[in-house]
Formats: sequence, structure tokens, C-alpha cells
Amino acid sequence: MKIGWYEILGVRVNLLSMIELNSLISEAVKSNFKWIIANHNLNSLYIFHHNASMKDFYNKVDYVHIDGMALVFLGKLLNLPFRREHRVTYADWIWSLMEQATVNKWRILYLGAKPGVAERGATILRNQYPGLEISTVHGYFNTEEQNKTVINEINAYKPNILMVGMGMPRQEEWILGNIDQLNANIVLPSGACIDYIAQEIATPPRWMGKVGLEWLYRLYSEPTRLWRRYLIEPWFIVKLLVEEFFFNVRNKIFSS
Repeated sequence: MKIGWYEILGVRVNLLSMIELNSLISEAVKSNFKWIIANHNLNSLYIFHHNASMKDFYNKVDYVHIDGMALVFLGKLLNLPFRREHRVTYADWIWSLMEQATVNKWRILYLGAKPGVAERGATILRNQYPGLEISTVHGYFNTEEQNKTVINEINAYKPNILMVGMGMPRQEEWILGNIDQLNANIVLPSGACIDYIAQEIATPPRWMGKVGLEWLYRLYSEPTRLWRRYLIEPWFIVKLLVEEFFFNVRNKIFSS
């Protein structure tokens, strides 16, 4: 499948729907590829511009889908062909992905969350999708020896899909540092996906995500942890937007 890139506010994304993402995973598994499929939202965009390792990570990935309606709105504002269907967030995608994994017998390993939380979420998924092959490893490790043990456990399981849910930028930095040692077809930085399934974190009503208000629910639910992400970081994005808008206007003037 040939997928083009679009640049927005200094980062690159692919316009991928949920169906197209599932097709990419199917292609990778059938052909025994190893692909990193990352995502971008306003938080990752902010970190990208402030963290060199995040830039290294996104230079290495194979595909980047949009995770955040705000990025779709910004794309439309900049006259890019972004559509609502291009916003694929794990709170919605996880169910389709697990269904496809069950049907196609893809093995999934979820790395991340507190001890016990990921397994609780995996149990919920197994109950909903009988026959689903999913294993978990918690994300609370910090020594090189522990990291080697985690990598050995992953490779022994031989997952088709490795979901890494450690939050940004730790999950991206971990993938970047260990990708060459990993035996998996698809590696997905997945944030707090399993925490939502396990009800460790409250899931926003899905209608809020479709209209770009999911951030408001999350801010209300976790103000201490998320106030900076939703109240401070967006001002940097506004700065980037203004700079890009005037850059485009200047180019039009000089090219006319």
C-alpha cells in the first residue's frame, strides 16, 4: 500500500483511516515486515519541537497516523485534505484492532501500565473477543538488566503486534533504543490505551472526541497531571500556526 506524507507545523503525517491502518498491519504480518506505526497529536507535536530524541524517533518510523481532532482542524485551516476519518485514536481503534487480531490470529503483546493493570485490561479484551491471543508485561522497569529481561520476554512470545504504552516521550524513546532487538511485525506507541480498557482512567464519551472536546473531559478528570498539556502547550502550537500561515502567505505573494 502506497501512502503519501503531508507536512503540518513541522511534522509529517499520513492520512490513514482505521480500515487503512488495519490493512497496513495485515500487510506487515503477511510479508513479515517490521514497521513502526506512530501517531501525532498536539502533545506529541509540542514534544517533537522540544525533544531531540522524539525527532530521531519520528525519522525512523514507517507511518504516522493522526491521533487528535485538533490536528485535523488545523490541517483544514491550512488547506490540507484532512478529514474526520483520518483521526484515529486508540480509544476507538482498539476494538477494531482486537477484532481483526482475533480473526487473523495475530499475537499481541502489550508493554506498559502499572503491574496488574495491563493484565486486567487484557482479560476484558479476551472476554470480549474469545480466541484473542494477547499477553502483557508491565512498564515499571528502569535498569538495563530489567530491560533485557523484558526484551527476552517479548521475543519469546514473538508478537505480531507490540503495543508500547508508557506515555510520551518514554514509549518513543524506548522503541527507538530497542527496535533493532525486537521480534515483532508492528510496533505501536499506544499511550494509556490499556489503562482506559481496565478502567484505571475514565474514558471520555466518544462523541466528545468526534467534535474535538475530548481534551476537556481529560483535563476535568486529571487536572493535576494534564493542566500543562491542555492549557500551556497549545500556545506554542498557536505560534507555529501563525508562523506557517505567514510563511504560506509570503510564498504566494512572491510567486505571483
